[in-house]
Amino acid sequence: MTKEELLSKKFYLLNLGCDKNRVDGEKMAYLLENYGIKSTDNSAEAEIIIINTCAFIRSAKEESVDYICDAMSAKKNKCEKLIVTGCLAQRYYDEVKKGFPEVDAVVRLKNNEQIVNIVKGLYGLDTTKNDCGKMNVLARSLSTPSYYAYLKIADGCNNCCSYCTIPQIRGRFTSTPADKLIKEAKALVKSGVRELILVAQDVTNYGADLYGKPMLVELIKDLSKIKNLKWIRLHYCYPNLITDGLLKEIATNKKVCKYLDIPMQHASDTILKNMNRKDTLSAYNELLAKIHNLPVFVAVRSTFIVGFPGETKEDFEILKDFLERQKMQYVGFFKYSREEYTAAYNMPHQVKESTKDERLDQIQQLQEKIMIESQNRFIGHTTECVLEKVYEDGTLALRNQYNSPGVDSLVFANANGKKVKIGEFYKVKITGLEGIDLKGELL
Repeated sequence: MTKEELLSKKFYLLNLGCDKNRVDGEKMAYLLENYGIKSTDNSAEAEIIIINTCAFIRSAKEESVDYICDAMSAKKNKCEKLIVTGCLAQRYYDEVKKGFPEVDAVVRLKNNEQIVNIVKGLYGLDTTKNDCGKMNVLARSLSTPSYYAYLKIADGCNNCCSYCTIPQIRGRFTSTPADKLIKEAKALVKSGVRELILVAQDVTNYGADLYGKPMLVELIKDLSKIKNLKWIRLHYCYPNLITDGLLKEIATNKKVCKYLDIPMQHASDTILKNMNRKDTLSAYNELLAKIHNLPVFVAVRSTFIVGFPGETKEDFEILKDFLERQKMQYVGFFKYSREEYTAAYNMPHQVKESTKDERLDQIQQLQEKIMIESQNRFIGHTTECVLEKVYEDGTLALRNQYNSPGVDSLVFANANGKKVKIGEFYKVKITGLEGIDLKGELL
């Protein structure tokens, strides 16, 4: 096959799992497009299908396998080459190769940047020849709407929680140098991005490996200098590294969203210790008290695991009581997933699936009531929102600085004949609730 024949083909890339994985996929998509292969959003049109998988917990692995099987079926039609990348490919490399003979290439994480050569090799082209053209500073093909993007500031993790597979899959915590991040951020903003969402397994540890101490505050200050950047949002702040300096920066920096995503995982000291977390219930209460006492309101999102090995009724009641007292805005819950090669896998007193299901249902119902109560604080106030969608009946779906895309609530309003544009910012007066979402009037 010639290069020209290869360039007549299209690729479809599906990103699964977290937004850190999404960034990896965006970089692979750029490399293929920069080489000259066109992308398509319709897998039925693609000769090359790439599944960028997740393998964090059982449900994520099952989803990845389901999509691989679907793509294997597509090989009976248009699809010629099927490639599996991402965390499942890294964690179960040999198993994927043996278990799915229809997969043409299984790509480890360190080889993502070789995606062009991998595709060329599958079609019998010379992989020693560098004919990919000139790279630009951004080197990403965004899969998000044009007005926001994820900036992955580090990969891997050093925390080694007893239930987590990330250190095995992604390795030790590795920060991206600040100068490289600033260049990437400037290129994103130049392309039209107004909101940067900083992501890592633990953004609060950013820079410790490069500079000898965490440098997240310094990175935020440098990013804030970028003209036309509207919002900076932080995803996944490890609780014990949220310093007074970071809280002050969030409270005083106009470009930083008043929003903290703090995965806490549990509230029982016994369970936290068995999870190998570095926090306690009293430390959580102290941290949240500091956040509540800031001169501005800061929304808190967190995640918790139910059904961890050894979790008793008393442990579960401690978690419920903690949620009722703290009244965090947004909380996600996961059933404990027993993952091989983790310390928790062999722990005694594994909790029955039926008990996990019961507890998950209880705590989700509790948090929904708490969230509705917390949402009432916005009624009567005016908030600046970015427009995300316009429905046929004229209803607008917006998001303010207290909402992260795809996971939190929305603000609904009516255009009332006004000309509006997706990705632009508007003032909205909040007038009430619509379920767990807010509703208001466009000013």
